[in-house]
Amino acid sequence: MNLFRTAAVSVFLCGAAMFVAGAQDIPSRAPRLDTLISMSRAERLVPRPALQPVKSLDPSSASAVDTLDTGNPAVKILLMEDFTWRYYKDPSVVMTSEFFNTCWDEEKPNPFHVMPSDIEDDVTIWVVDSLSEYHCPYQTKVYSPFGYRHGRGHMGVDLPLKTGTPVKAAFSGKVRVSRYYRGYGNLVIIRHENGLETFYGHLSRRDVKPGDWVTAGDVIGLGGSTGRSTGAHLHFETRYQGYAFDPQWLIDFESGILRHRLFVLKKRYLNAASRYVPESDEEDYLIMQEDSVAYSARAAEIAAREAEEARKAAELAKAQYHKIKSGDTLGALAVKYHTTVKKICSLNGITPTTTLRIGRSLRVR
Repeated sequence: MNLFRTAAVSVFLCGAAMFVAGAQDIPSRAPRLDTLISMSRAERLVPRPALQPVKSLDPSSASAVDTLDTGNPAVKILLMEDFTWRYYKDPSVVMTSEFFNTCWDEEKPNPFHVMPSDIEDDVTIWVVDSLSEYHCPYQTKVYSPFGYRHGRGHMGVDLPLKTGTPVKAAFSGKVRVSRYYRGYGNLVIIRHENGLETFYGHLSRRDVKPGDWVTAGDVIGLGGSTGRSTGAHLHFETRYQGYAFDPQWLIDFESGILRHRLFVLKKRYLNAASRYVPESDEEDYLIMQEDSVAYSARAAEIAAREAEEARKAAELAKAQYHKIKSGDTLGALAVKYHTTVKKICSLNGITPTTTLRIGRSLRVR
């Protein structure tokens, strides 16, 4: 055992020992079809922190140097090179669960055959826990929300981005679909062990294949405008048993924050028509026309902001400063640097009568 492992084990021995001891008495954390629990039971079991929002994961650059087993074969403890540690789910164990084989179809977006009447009114779902993490797939303002347009459902949210922007997995899970599919264009669908599936559409490139295990924050592809799309954006969906619900119930995309660790999915959130997959080019034409206006405006806004940022950067790159010495005056500095007193005052937020302190730096260009 090397020096790092000896030190790291001694640091978290108490916490890890408590986890390992308890793990013998708890059921495997491998995903199962009964991971959904009743609301009444959740209210008795759930600690208050489970109801708190979660910030988007900031992945550590530290590498794992060793692994410790626990009493649960699906759970490991990773020792990191920066002397931290974290729990880790072993995909080789997790993916053997029946959950990742039931209603599994690597071609169709919706393989489920569930009627709305078969879904409970309130379904309590652990979105993340001590073994699961979250990463905002792409943080920005939502420009096309979940809902109806021209009488047809828009089953996700559209997040404008530049073509080639990395798109990341929101939660850990197994890739079920990775293919070009009609209006979605390049589409990746990930099944998560809590019963949810997330969709990532219109990608310019897919970096995962069916059967791959991805961790929250992993890049699953690059944003683009494939399929029925009028501008580069990520179409992101959240679904349960094949039925879509508004992703903004879960995620505040503008701040990147996950709203709940534990989420109560109410049947009324589900869209009964959301099993529909676009198949008609003619039907989507009006949607594309409407979207083109929004995306053109967004593109113009981004271009204007980037041009202004570039102008300011170029201006700063040419900036000149002068350190005040005894005898300096604004008039003399204006002459020396071929500018005006008014311009110097504007650059520094001062007036012509401001006393110039020796040693102060003034921007003169």
